[in-house]
Amino acid sequence: MAGNTYGKRFQLTTFGESHGEAIGGVIDGCPAGISLDMDLIQFELDRRKPGQSKIVTQRKEADEVRFLSGIFEGKTTGTSIGFIIENTNSKSKDYDHIKDIYRPSHADYVYDQKYGHRDYRGGGRSSARETACRVVAGAIAKQVLKELKVTAYVSSVGDLTVTKLYHELDFSEIEKNPVRCADPVIAIAMEDLIKTVKKDGDSIGGVITCVIQGVPVGLGEPVFDRLDAELAKAMIGINAVKGIEFGRGFAATRMRGSEHNDEILVGGTTKTNNAGGIVGGISNGMDIYFNVAFKPTATLMKDQMSINKNNEEVIVQGKGRHDACVLPRAVPIVEAMASIVMLDMYLEQYGKQGIDK
Repeated sequence: MAGNTYGKRFQLTTFGESHGEAIGGVIDGCPAGISLDMDLIQFELDRRKPGQSKIVTQRKEADEVRFLSGIFEGKTTGTSIGFIIENTNSKSKDYDHIKDIYRPSHADYVYDQKYGHRDYRGGGRSSARETACRVVAGAIAKQVLKELKVTAYVSSVGDLTVTKLYHELDFSEIEKNPVRCADPVIAIAMEDLIKTVKKDGDSIGGVITCVIQGVPVGLGEPVFDRLDAELAKAMIGINAVKGIEFGRGFAATRMRGSEHNDEILVGGTTKTNNAGGIVGGISNGMDIYFNVAFKPTATLMKDQMSINKNNEEVIVQGKGRHDACVLPRAVPIVEAMASIVMLDMYLEQYGKQGIDK
């Protein structure tokens, strides 16, 4: 599989490069007879695509998905779902200046060392453009698991952080601002910060919070296929992600057990949800919530020191199109990967014919 496939029962294989003819994927294991709303799939792609606001990269791509197989008369057939998304605005010449140069904190150097050859146009296979394929699969997974609600939002940009807990926020605010923050007041400050950073030719990171509601008890397998482990793998596999925490996460290291433990109430719910909805690697029926840390974008509009193929010191010129902050466009990617994991776990627990229990 060479690292291009994710999932065991609901499985996605992606292909293509940032500046190739197209990107695309093959989805295996999708249950048959699922009515698909193509507009909803395109809506998710539109949330991720470039050029949607002044605070993201201005590369113009329609990101229109074309399905080639696995769907007949608007329903899944149970066979492989093949799809492609054409690249129409690549401008490969913008990358001629780094043909023999390795950009700091990009995958340029490690790809060249691993394969002895690399596609330098926009990062090739290492480009985040590939994540559009994950969004397609995630949009389909969402429509299979209609009883689940997967919601992600930007909860911090740099030092600006949403202080309210997820259940205190109005999720309808997320799509009302270009940052995709659930707090409309902090969203304005975040947008201003990103604009300032972009004007400086720099970049900035932050955190995306993801909440999964309507989860039944029992999803996740011992010992190595734990639900939190699978979600963590899926999130760490997203470009620019450097960390993840579930529930109280690292804050739990500063708590005592008597403070952190979630007391179980009659009926199986818990008094608190410090565990973030997963105990022993298995869902406990409470909301699953976790935070995903994104590093600053590696591409800057500033000159940086690096080396070339001859191991000579060079200056990398800052030019081209980039996101000063990847978080706004990463929100649908986080939701997509979470949805793919949850459907994979559903199919393991209930089987392809018993998904509705």
